[in-house]
Amino acid sequence: MLLEIVDLRVKYGSIEVLHGINLKVREGEIVTILGANGAGKSTTLLAISGLVKASSGAVYFDKNPLHKLPAHKVVQQGIAQVPEGRRMFGTLTVQENLSLGAYTCKDSAQIKRTREWIYEMLPVLAERRNQLAGTLSGGEQQMLAIGRALMSQPKILLLDEPSLGLAPLLVKMIFQTLEEINETGVTMVLVEQNARAALKLANRGYVMEVGNIVLEDDSASLMSNSEVQAAYFGGTPA
Repeated sequence: MLLEIVDLRVKYGSIEVLHGINLKVREGEIVTILGANGAGKSTTLLAISGLVKASSGAVYFDKNPLHKLPAHKVVQQGIAQVPEGRRMFGTLTVQENLSLGAYTCKDSAQIKRTREWIYEMLPVLAERRNQLAGTLSGGEQQMLAIGRALMSQPKILLLDEPSLGLAPLLVKMIFQTLEEINETGVTMVLVEQNARAALKLANRGYVMEVGNIVLEDDSASLMSNSEVQAAYFGGTPA
C-alpha cells in the first residue's frame, strides 16, 4: 500500500472536522474523494501534505509515518499537491513558476530534464514559457499548477478541484492530461466536485459526508450506486 490513512482526526480550533477516517491508495491508482462542500475533502489532502496537523490517527506513505513531518519534508518524501484555486505567482513567468516547484531538487540537469518532460506533456506551457502566469487563461493556469507540482517528481500527486471554474471542454482536456500523467507511473488522489468526470478517470472512490467516509468502492460500482446517482447525477445513471 503506497498511502494509508488510519483513523485520522483533524480539528480546527475546538471543532473536529475529520472524525477518524480510513483511506488507502495503491501504487499506480487514481483514487477520487467525492463529497459536498464542507465534507472534509480538502482537509484530508491538507493533512496528507502536512499543511494541517492530525489531532490523532496516522498517515503512512510507503509504510513510513508522514503525520509528524513538516510540509516541506512531506514534499521531499514524494508527495506534491495541486491546490484549489491554482495559486499561481502571477508576476512570474511560466518557467519561473515551474522552477519554484523544483525547490527540493538540487541537480540542475535533473531539473532541466523534468521541465522538458513537462513541456513535452503540456505543450501549451512550452509555448507560454516566457509569459507571465497572471496573463494565462484559467485552463492554462491549471496546467501550470499541475506542471509545477510535477517538477518535484512526486510519487503521489494530490489534486484539489482541478476542474473548478473551467469550461466543459477545458475540463475534458485537464482530465485527459491527468490520465496521461498517471500512465507515466504517478499515483493520484483527486478531490473533485465533478463526480462524473472523476469517477470516469479514477480506479476507486470514497464518498465523504461531514468528516466521515460513508461509501467506498471501485468507480464503476459507485457510478451505478443509486445514492451516488441521486446526489451527483440528478438520479440518472452516469
